[in-house]
Amino acid sequence: MKKKRLDIEYTFDFELFGIISAAKAFKLAWELNNALGCRLIKMEDFEIQHKKETSNHYLNYSQQSEVNLLRLFRNKPNEEAGPRELLVPEHPHFDFILLAKGEAFEDSNRLQELLRNIPSIELAAFIPLASLKSKEYFIF
Repeated sequence: MKKKRLDIEYTFDFELFGIISAAKAFKLAWELNNALGCRLIKMEDFEIQHKKETSNHYLNYSQQSEVNLLRLFRNKPNEEAGPRELLVPEHPHFDFILLAKGEAFEDSNRLQELLRNIPSIELAAFIPLASLKSKEYFIF
């Protein structure tokens, strides 16, 4: 019997930004709310099952409307025990990952400039999805 393989092509209609900041997640979410005019709210931890049969939980703040989605994740997992895999292992230097999707965030240069003007953010950089192996984690 011949095996068949199903290959699925996903469309990625969001942008990712890496953020380096020494601020706590709740303070960064508050500053993003003020700078971007959004309302990020603490949600349940974002859980990812990694290939090593272990799962990690990542801090997650989110705002979702009918046309826009903004999510702030901590790049490092919450728990101390077990293997700790980064959410975006290709960029270990980022403390937070910001996912932006929708009409309000179409101008990525403008969003990046707003992020850079926040005092507690040391660096905000666009993450190109083409070179990212872990982009499937962000399909909801």
